Amino acid sequence: MSSPPFNVLSTNAVDLQRLLVEGKTTSVQVVQQYFAQIDRHEHELNAFISPAPRDKVLRVATALDEERQKGHVRSPLHGIPIVLKDCFITASSLGMSTTAGSLAFVGSTTSKNSAIAQLLIDAGLIILGKTNMTEFAGMKMTMMMPGWSSHGGQTLSPYVRQIEENETILGHSAPGGSSTGSAVAVSAGFSPLAMGTETIGSIITPSSRNGLYALKPTIGVQDASGLYTMTDFYDSPGPMAKCAADVRALTSILLRRDFSSSNMGSWAGLSVGFVDQKLWTLPAELCRPHEGTEEQLAEDYVKVIEALKKHGCSLKYPVDVPDASVLPNVISLAHWDFKHMTVPKFIAAFDNCPVGSVEDIVAFNEANRDRAMPPPYTEQNDLEKAMNSNDDPEHMQKIKDELRKTARQILDRAFEDNGVNLLVGPVDSGFCIHASAAGYPVATLPVGQLRYNGRPFGMVATARRDEEEVLLRFQAAYEAAWNPRPLPDLAR
Repeated sequence: MSSPPFNVLSTNAVDLQRLLVEGKTTSVQVVQQYFAQIDRHEHELNAFISPAPRDKVLRVATALDEERQKGHVRSPLHGIPIVLKDCFITASSLGMSTTAGSLAFVGSTTSKNSAIAQLLIDAGLIILGKTNMTEFAGMKMTMMMPGWSSHGGQTLSPYVRQIEENETILGHSAPGGSSTGSAVAVSAGFSPLAMGTETIGSIITPSSRNGLYALKPTIGVQDASGLYTMTDFYDSPGPMAKCAADVRALTSILLRRDFSSSNMGSWAGLSVGFVDQKLWTLPAELCRPHEGTEEQLAEDYVKVIEALKKHGCSLKYPVDVPDASVLPNVISLAHWDFKHMTVPKFIAAFDNCPVGSVEDIVAFNEANRDRAMPPPYTEQNDLEKAMNSNDDPEHMQKIKDELRKTARQILDRAFEDNGVNLLVGPVDSGFCIHASAAGYPVATLPVGQLRYNGRPFGMVATARRDEEEVLLRFQAAYEAAWNPRPLPDLAR
């Protein structure tokens, strides 16, 4: 059987599953088409940090095809490829490393998969490789370019292709957040699905800058064993994809919940509050202004609101949400968690690991400065702050409790005062900080592309705790009402 070619840039996982069910292709043939796209463009974009050995991938795809032929289908994503951010530990027998982007973890081995990697494998997904990420999700050096790691180098946007000279970390040519490699792999057609993780904006920003739909579920509802996180307080893993249906299918597996309600895509029961985009922007030190971009972002934001109104969305604009300056101690707890909680758990998940503590990581980087801290990333000031973070655990818990309570009060008041169950704002802002502090889920919605360089941009929506279904329904209704997501021009 010859497989009909499909467009790797636009075809989604639901489409692929339909082809598989109808017997028009096989998982082996699907995987081979993604391999071909990787061969064409990975050298330009550097999305992968550790590709899976292709012979192993093809053996897995063959076995899943055989299961399908015998009538055994593990899930709605049986036989579909996926990539994982380089913080999901995978068993060494699969042939991929797990380093969180750090050279200090090269050579670590383990016989076990992380809980989420195992969940995906059990559901019949095919892991094509690990994707590059900002080293330690940014917990190394302040103002380090997103998508750069000492082990993986710099990932680039398939839309922009280069980072402008002296670019700021969230500038318009910057690729976007610690899950950059995962987002680029999906938008560049290397995989239909990806897993990322988010502290504050680490899924949302790169997904937006790659024209993707994505979701960061409620913090703490997934089994994070075998997963590198910067903090337990902010972090949550989540899916990234080309369409709302793909995010929904993958979220169903991750959360073990059925999201196939009959009103998926309907506006019924959804009420949306949009913040004033003029009050929610990025400071110049994070995103250097470019002539016309702020005006375009504001114009398109209003165009989306007008379009959703016409399609029957119940919405209120503008709604008031205080900016993030009202939240106490947003950053300080990350250094403490990193040293005392998350890095020790990450190290303990390996059978063998070259480092045993944050102090060991700092020492390794100093001893291997030419490779671990090359120009312009010649510092490790955040690692050093973490190494020296020795506050009393009870004091730190008090800080966390206060922050979570304050953030939830702010968002809950906004939901209640405005009579809405969703709050929406621009991604290029601090809007998602509240949700991270509150532990609430967030989702991305592609809007358009900047006229001057083609970089996509989007919106971010948040709902109350455990209300992922509200976000998934909004994504589906939004997708039907707004323009198709932009595709990169990789032929230029």
